[in-house]
Amino acid sequence: MSTRRAVVLGGTGGIGSAVVRELRASSGRGGDDWHVDVVARHGGPAADALTATGATFVPGDRRDTTVLRELLRPGADLLVDTVGMTRDDAAQLLPYLPDVGSTVFVSSKAVYVDEQGRHANSPERPVFGGAVTEIQPTVAAADADPTSRDGYGASKVAAEQLLLDHGSPVTVLRPSKVYGPGIGRPREWFVVRRVLDGRERVLLADHGRGVDHTTAASGIASLVRLVADAPDRRILNVADETAPSALEIVRTVAAHLDHRFDEVLLDADAPTFVGVTPWSSPSPFVLDTTAARSLGWQPPRFEQAVGPELDWLVETAHRTPVDGDVPWASDPFWDRMFDYGPEDAALVLLSMGTD
Repeated sequence: MSTRRAVVLGGTGGIGSAVVRELRASSGRGGDDWHVDVVARHGGPAADALTATGATFVPGDRRDTTVLRELLRPGADLLVDTVGMTRDDAAQLLPYLPDVGSTVFVSSKAVYVDEQGRHANSPERPVFGGAVTEIQPTVAAADADPTSRDGYGASKVAAEQLLLDHGSPVTVLRPSKVYGPGIGRPREWFVVRRVLDGRERVLLADHGRGVDHTTAASGIASLVRLVADAPDRRILNVADETAPSALEIVRTVAAHLDHRFDEVLLDADAPTFVGVTPWSSPSPFVLDTTAARSLGWQPPRFEQAVGPELDWLVETAHRTPVDGDVPWASDPFWDRMFDYGPEDAALVLLSMGTD
């Protein structure tokens, strides 16, 4: 057994912490002993949990050149960038790539466009003819605002291209709707909070048929460990074994929490926004993961992988003071999703229509 060194940028986030846990766990399973440096701006419980596994926490900003130089100038067997967003972010890594055995850059399925140029963040959802492969066209690379709807994908593509053009072994991963403990935007909260709020009914637009592929952070982590042993220049989609519908996700989450909703499946005549979920989509967005599977990777199933995140969501909610809110609540993504007034009004109208 040899000792190998990994550097994980953004290591206390949902994806980064999953990678750290996977590498440290593989050390305990008789594989190579991974020494893992976890880089993040702040410590706290997430960092403490990772150091308890044997990882080393390094406080610092991923964009601080001094931090990068001290960590990467000695070289590393694996570098994982979970927080890089732009061409400038990628450029910071270039001087160190020749001394890194395998580099992984976490991108997004938001880079893909359909025949009309629509992407995941467009006002109109993209329409694909089937599962999206890695050769699907992408948005044009641009030095744009990565926090904007149009700039996010363009910035990611610019970073991807710079890293891949360097010539060093870089694997770009493109996940979709990532979930897991510590994730910054836990979409499953849409269901968990309804359970905690005692909601007996859940309204689902388009009969809950919307499909937007999910990706377990633990699945990303297992793929990272695999490509660490098989460095190359490539792009890989990473997603769950199957793409569950919004209805299937709601049922899975509710079942884990020992809750059963009275499901109200709405049609096209339903009021605007009522019944919309984080997975609602007028057309399926499914990632083809054949390329990753060809390397021997086995994607997880949503119903098996989502449990730890759901437990984390419930535990976090129970630890939150009554007059406070969960850490992710300030995200504008959640605006109106828990405004139950329109839902209750729609239920009244529906009951009147059946009388």
